[in-house]
Amino acid sequence: MQDKDIPARRRRQSPRSALALTAAATVLTTGLLALPGTQRAQAAPAVFAHPGVTVSRAQLDFVRGKVQAGAQPWKGAYDQMMASGYASLGRTPKPRAVVECGSYSNPNYGCTDEREDAIAAYTDALAWYITRDERYAKKAIELMDAWSAVLKDHTNSNAPLQTGWAGSSWPKAAEIIKYTYTGTWAESGRFATLLRDVYLPEIINGSNSNGNWELSMMEAAVGISVFLEDKASYDTAMTKFRTRAAAYVYLASDGELPKTVPSQNLNTRDKIVSYWQGQSTFVTGLTQETCRDFTHTGYGISAISHVAETSRIQGQDLYGTDVGERLRQALGFQSKYELGTAAPSWLCGGTVKRGLGPVTEVGYNALHNRLGVAMTNTQTLTEQNRPAGSNNLFVAWETLTHGDNPN
Repeated sequence: MQDKDIPARRRRQSPRSALALTAAATVLTTGLLALPGTQRAQAAPAVFAHPGVTVSRAQLDFVRGKVQAGAQPWKGAYDQMMASGYASLGRTPKPRAVVECGSYSNPNYGCTDEREDAIAAYTDALAWYITRDERYAKKAIELMDAWSAVLKDHTNSNAPLQTGWAGSSWPKAAEIIKYTYTGTWAESGRFATLLRDVYLPEIINGSNSNGNWELSMMEAAVGISVFLEDKASYDTAMTKFRTRAAAYVYLASDGELPKTVPSQNLNTRDKIVSYWQGQSTFVTGLTQETCRDFTHTGYGISAISHVAETSRIQGQDLYGTDVGERLRQALGFQSKYELGTAAPSWLCGGTVKRGLGPVTEVGYNALHNRLGVAMTNTQTLTEQNRPAGSNNLFVAWETLTHGDNPN
């Protein structure tokens, strides 16, 4: 289901002006990075790692070996993926020149088709890597080529979110195909142009809607920047991401009130409480959308984990910063209530709307398996939900790609 919020639409910039802005941001960022004590986590790598959007070559090799050995949970997760419609070699792409997405998918002109074709391309790319059956690589290419030949714009109120969701899946597929497929992808340059000219200008300036919007948009912007090897856009997106992640998950160390995004002018307690869905008691792990519902909260948590994972692959580990701590606490807090613990009266009026979705594997693997952090509730929920499938928006097959993956 589409997010219902309708932000004030800014006039979208041309690709040229967007690139000028990102270049200016790079100059600013470079200056900031020279200051003593300033965190360097948002800096683009000197050399980008490929494939390097959410999943790395080492992770893919680990998964391939486990699936070939018939080991669980990877074999079961692989079977789940291959049985889905996303892996169908008979899939027909459904591109259109203008994708129009209103709130709650009304209207829905190409929105579902675009998101699902993007997930299918990623699914086919994974299938190619694991099986080395080039039919899957060719199918991924067919899907990407179909859209790059046609798509020109996203319109209506949900355009930024739609672009973020589809734009999160496309570069994951493109990275695997471009850097591992041994055949040819003649139109890879055209696909790069699509990401640069149609997707990036829609998302790079962020959103002042609910936080899951901007987090998903920055996930897409970071992934696209890796594929384009665009350091300026990478830095711009990562800086926005750091600010939004801090404003999305509350830690007691933030003070009496949650952090805010300056452009939103949430400069009074009443404004902040209203933005946090009426929640006036702030505790570690609470998110800006916890009292809205866990589904949208899951979108935000997932995007945080994806950006952190991409950043780690690119050589800047955010898990050891406040981003990792916010992710850990958000996962634990939401998992506790997702598992059935009754909400106390001070939390969302005593009622929470569950439905977190298949969003815990990446963060759990990074924080618990790699760093050794105890995450009892998150572990229970993650293992209970395996194999994690797709939310049919921008999350897919993460038990397969990240479940107990040491790389």
